[in-house]
Amino acid sequence: MTTPTPGQGPVPLSASLRGAVDLSALKRPRAQAPAAGGPDNGAGAAGYIVEANQESFPGLVQLSGQVPVIVELTAGWSEAAAQLSPVMEKVAREFAGRFVLARVDVDASPGIAQAFQLQSVPAAVALLKGQPIPLFQGVASEDELRSFADELLKVAAANGVTGQAGGDGETEPAEQPLPPLHQEAFDAIEAGDYAAAAAAYRKALAEQPGDNDARTGLAQVELMQRLESADANAIRAAAAERQDDLQAQLAVADLDITGGHVEDAFARLVRFVARSAGDEREAARARLVELFDVVGTSDPRVAKARQALARALF
Repeated sequence: MTTPTPGQGPVPLSASLRGAVDLSALKRPRAQAPAAGGPDNGAGAAGYIVEANQESFPGLVQLSGQVPVIVELTAGWSEAAAQLSPVMEKVAREFAGRFVLARVDVDASPGIAQAFQLQSVPAAVALLKGQPIPLFQGVASEDELRSFADELLKVAAANGVTGQAGGDGETEPAEQPLPPLHQEAFDAIEAGDYAAAAAAYRKALAEQPGDNDARTGLAQVELMQRLESADANAIRAAAAERQDDLQAQLAVADLDITGGHVEDAFARLVRFVARSAGDEREAARARLVELFDVVGTSDPRVAKARQALARALF
C-alpha cells in the first residue's frame, strides 16, 4: 500500500498522492453516492460489496468521504483475477461494512483503468476522501489482504473517515477523537501548513517520547515538506545521472513513495546503503527507516525491505 501507516497521525492524502493518479476524468457534477447499504447487485453482502462501472464510480469517490472504498480492478479473461476475487470478497465479509469493496471490470470501464494508470490485472486501489491509495497489483494472500484493510482503516480513522456501510442504506459514524496535538497536526495538514503540522507532532513527541503515532505522523509530514515544491522530472533526471549522489537518491526515493512505487524506493536506498560508507551510509539508512514508518511497519513490503537492509548492513 502505497499506503502510509494507518492509525498513526493523520495522513495528508491529497498531498501524498499529488500526481500519482488523476481521477478528474471520472468526476461528474452532482454525482450521487451509491447507498452504502443498498442492493448488492449480485455481489453478495448487503451494500459493502458492489459492482461498479464508469457511471457509478463518481458516487464511490463521493462515498469514500464517509467510508473507505477498496476498488478491485478485474477482467473476465484473467485467471489471476478469478483467483483473487473470492478472497477479496471473503475478507470484505469479515470486515462487514467497515470498508466497501467495489469490483470494476476494466474491459467494461476502460476509463477507470486509464485513470488509475493500470498496468495489469488484478489490482486494488483504495479511495479515501476521494483520493486514491495504490494497494497492490497481482494476487495477494488472504493475510495480506487483511493487513491492507487494517492499515487502510487506521488511515481512515486518522483522517476522520469512520463510517460503516450497513444494511439500511446509511453509514454509521463512529466518533474516535484524536489527541489534541494530533488534531492540531491534522488541521494544519488540511490547511496545507506542513510546518505547523510538524511542530505539533514534535511537541507531542516532546511530551510523550513513546508516541509512535506522532513519530510516524512527523515522518509523513516531513516527507510532504521535502516534496512540496519539488520538480518530479528534475528529481528523476538527477537520480539517473548521479547514482552515487546521496541527495539525488534520497529525493527520488521520496518521490517513489508518494507515487506508490514503494518497493522501488526501498530497493534504491538499500542498494545505496550496500555500496556506501560513513555518514552517507547512515543518512541513507536513517531515511529508509523513516520511509518504513510512512508506509506502515506492518506492511509486508516493509518486512521484506528490513531483511534486505540487514543484509546490506551486515
